[in-house]
Amino acid sequence: MIISRTPFRISFFGGGTDYPAWFKDHPGAVLATTIDKYCYLTVRYLPPFFEHRSRIIYSKMEHVQGVDEIDHPSVRETLRYLNINEGIEIHHDGDLPARTGLGSSSAFTVGLLNVLYALKGAMTTKQQLAEQAIHIEQDLIGENVGSQDQTLAAFGGFNHIEFGGDGRMNVRQLTLPNERMRGLQDHMMLFFTGFSRTASLIAAHQIQNIPKRHKELAEMYGFVQEGLKCLNNNDLKGFGVLLNESWKLKRTLSDKITTDAIDDIYARAIKAGALGGKLLGAGGGGFVLIYAEPDRKSAVRQALGGFLEIPFKFEGLGSQIIFYQPNSGVVA
Repeated sequence: MIISRTPFRISFFGGGTDYPAWFKDHPGAVLATTIDKYCYLTVRYLPPFFEHRSRIIYSKMEHVQGVDEIDHPSVRETLRYLNINEGIEIHHDGDLPARTGLGSSSAFTVGLLNVLYALKGAMTTKQQLAEQAIHIEQDLIGENVGSQDQTLAAFGGFNHIEFGGDGRMNVRQLTLPNERMRGLQDHMMLFFTGFSRTASLIAAHQIQNIPKRHKELAEMYGFVQEGLKCLNNNDLKGFGVLLNESWKLKRTLSDKITTDAIDDIYARAIKAGALGGKLLGAGGGGFVLIYAEPDRKSAVRQALGGFLEIPFKFEGLGSQIIFYQPNSGVVA
């Protein structure tokens, strides 16, 4: 039995410029971090005592005889990609619900690749995990996803990631003083809106709009550079104000990104003293990040008292194998 642990992520700036439809001709970049909320995948070869050959357990349970019968697209295509045809059991657990804007789908694919490589007795790099997860999701499954989620899940940490040309990416982990990173984290609050959404459908609309949104996406790219300046200059208040400006711009990329209910949540937080924030992920629902001075967080909590707040911390490890006993379940 082998278990992988892969982090979810929070993206601050640059979302939308990590789609290949944009960065094949224009520079793309994101400023984002992984957090201490994880996707766990337990994998073993399934002993031959059952009517089914393989078992996959997530929000539903699948009992199948072959890979082609698997409904879960990431499981099916990752097993095909790695040419694994033996009977197998895969069990998924997550700290937070799926389809909520924290990159959970890509964390699943990255974690699955990591744990299956370990099951095969092979080692891989974080770069390979990111690139292969991108290939599986974008090319094999055909999802309308960008390239930041897989990269962040694989590498972990607070990163400035640049995209451009034919799949090129450059990952730079931020090297800021610990006190500054703690101060940044102390400004952040994460609330669950209670709305689920399918990112691929919303992202498809954004991708269709790319030819009409060159100016806006170029500005989104520029916000990454401005965000870096704020952090380098210890301008934590400016970082929050920039988040607010970026969210206003992101709302214009597609009419499916926000809703009246989400706009109301955000407006209540701003009225209570928040400096900025954003809806995480492609849009439509899920988690909203609020950025407020520490002495205003109590007022924001009161204003958003009907919504669940999720405490979190930054993490810097990325996808890991946390339990390794490869022969479990194998019958001699």
